[in-house]
Amino acid sequence: MASKAVEKRASNQVDPRDEPSAEWGWHGSFPLATRIAGWASAVILLIMLHGNHKGATEDLWLVGLSLFLVLMLVLDIRRQRTAWRK
Repeated sequence: MASKAVEKRASNQVDPRDEPSAEWGWHGSFPLATRIAGWASAVILLIMLHGNHKGATEDLWLVGLSLFLVLMLVLDIRRQRTAWRK
């Protein structure tokens, strides 16, 4: 009969059966590169405002998407700064 106890594991440990790449050391993300790419994307979207389009619809989408990216990046910075408090 199976035990009713649940095996406890640290939240930062990865089971190699679930993710085989953890066995040879690759398990993670690129937080700094992701942030740099986000800021670069927001700036590129704003640079795209200078173009040959005539309507304002394109401008609204470009500004809106860049503002959304900036908001997400600022929230990520805020979350990173307050992560130790949680």
